[in-house]
Amino acid sequence: MTDDLRLLMTFGSVLAAAAFVLCAGFGGVARRMAPRWGLLDRPGGHKGHAAPVPLGGGVAIWLAVVLVLGACGAVVLLSGDSLPVGVARHANGLRERAGELALILGLATIMMVVGFIDDRVSLSWKPRLAIQVACAAVVAAAGVRVTLFGPFTHPLIGGAVTTLWIVAMTNAFNMLDNMDGLAAGVGLIAAFLFGAAQAAVGGLFAPAVLLILVGALAGFLVHNHAPARLYMGDAGSNFLGFLLGSMTVAGNFFQGGRASPFGVLTPLLVMAVPLYDMTSVILIRLSEGRSPFQPDRRHFSHRLVGRGLTPPQAVWTIDLVTLACGLGALLLHRLDAWGAAVVLAQTGCLLGIVAILELSGTGSGTGTERSLGQSRLETAGSLAAGTGRSPGGVDDPADRP
Repeated sequence: MTDDLRLLMTFGSVLAAAAFVLCAGFGGVARRMAPRWGLLDRPGGHKGHAAPVPLGGGVAIWLAVVLVLGACGAVVLLSGDSLPVGVARHANGLRERAGELALILGLATIMMVVGFIDDRVSLSWKPRLAIQVACAAVVAAAGVRVTLFGPFTHPLIGGAVTTLWIVAMTNAFNMLDNMDGLAAGVGLIAAFLFGAAQAAVGGLFAPAVLLILVGALAGFLVHNHAPARLYMGDAGSNFLGFLLGSMTVAGNFFQGGRASPFGVLTPLLVMAVPLYDMTSVILIRLSEGRSPFQPDRRHFSHRLVGRGLTPPQAVWTIDLVTLACGLGALLLHRLDAWGAAVVLAQTGCLLGIVAILELSGTGSGTGTERSLGQSRLETAGSLAAGTGRSPGGVDDPADRP
């Protein structure tokens, strides 16, 4: 273990623990205050929960991440030469990247605010998408963009890919936020794997930020695991997706030298399941002549419920498939073209198995509504009507860009 990796593990664990405690505490406050502020996700329409559930978890996640990062920044910028020896060696580099991090956090905050307003008044998808594209384009214009290799080294092409990637990540997590613990669980796994993959090639800056996000999401899951007592809402899914998308670009998966350039494929493997869910849902809606932004129960998680799983089992399944797809990404920086092709093929096989299981017919899975688990959710809703809890851990807010 190198000194830098030991430093990251030591201080990263402390920062993640701080974010966990803060987010768990802020989540408790949000649960108490949300009804007073009108931040409630009420049942009805395509939503599966039986009683109003407080929103505001996204604000708790945002506060925890911003406060911990702000405290770290203040210490580095104001402490001068009094930092521990290990940290002092990287202080200048941290100061140089402080502006980049402030920009990303500022834009992610804008996304959180837009989501917060959307939670309150339900904005149209067009201005939300326009703001997403604008914020992502600012990240790219500031020089935080995909470089990869070949034509992607051109600033315009790299900037366009960066903008598309950040917008896709934001919407993927927005759509993924449809069952208790799902978006936060997948986000936690993705943040940890992204951080580990970047640390493996010598990165410290982005992995430290991602570990703080891991801690905050773990603290939020204290309130969001099934049956959820708090939802992150669009404020949380927008912030989570935008921050993850930006930090995957801001960090490095390839440092040159003897490392393999195929490490840059890490985001595709780690995000394979969220991207599969988003793509399949959009294709289903378009094939039915509907808007891709019209919410429904056609998500991967709902389709698993339609095959007989309970909502918590569907969430655990998606978490495990996400982890299985993403673990291979930790080896990409060591692999040649053939090795990288094997890892990519393995991920493709995993998604193929998922697709086959989804398409397999069962006695309880016939009929459009039943295949989506509608009857199961309606029954669970009636049983939970007097409990004040969401049925079987279903959290299905309107997924919107």
